[in-house]
Amino acid sequence: MTIVAVSLKMYFERARTLRYCEEVARIAATIPASADVQMAVYTDFLTIPAAAQRLAGSPVLLGAQDLAPEDRGALTGEVSGADLVDLGVRTVEVGHYERRTIFGEDEQMVAVKTRAALRNGMVPMLCVGEPERTDPARAAEACLRQVCSAVGQEGTQAPVWIGYEPYWAIGAPQPAPVSYVQEVCQALRAEIAGLAPAASIVYGGSAGPGLLTELSPAVDGVFLGRFAHDSAALGQVVEEALALQA
Repeated sequence: MTIVAVSLKMYFERARTLRYCEEVARIAATIPASADVQMAVYTDFLTIPAAAQRLAGSPVLLGAQDLAPEDRGALTGEVSGADLVDLGVRTVEVGHYERRTIFGEDEQMVAVKTRAALRNGMVPMLCVGEPERTDPARAAEACLRQVCSAVGQEGTQAPVWIGYEPYWAIGAPQPAPVSYVQEVCQALRAEIAGLAPAASIVYGGSAGPGLLTELSPAVDGVFLGRFAHDSAALGQVVEEALALQA
């Protein structure tokens, strides 16, 4: 399976988000039934109910950008994973760089949120990455520690999307070097095979059109941000994914 996922973060106003979801649904409609390409779009909380309507009947997975560590309780301002599922959410970001650095989420919080996602039947987009550029072996070790912490020693048989996003490449003019990403992802895949056998590895961090082709087959897809907020660019990435399966 090739994953083409995009996060809208908090860039768009509500109307623009909904138009984008309609555009995503149209792109998904062009994917042949025989192709193993999975699209996902992660919207803000307030737009989720309306976004679910726009994506209804399409194969696109609706994603949330965060979730509460518990399903119920005295957690003012939080959003329950159980309620997200009830609204049509099927995948959720956990441990994004911004959650870790701006909002101070530590490994323990990332772990309980990962388990909350799995408990509710959602696919976690578990974001991992090294804070500073180093050699690929050390970067892979840092990412492996984050994955192990999130899924626990017992691991999981459920699908998990591991979003490799080196912190130093997020928001940069260019993604991390292709050879660097390939080495990190290949090493990480080898190490997590027994821990999370159904895991897929996708690359984020200033990812855009053309990168999936360069990184394949070291990654299973891409996790796109601002470079795919133009639906035409997203369509190019989907075309790449289809060409790789031809």
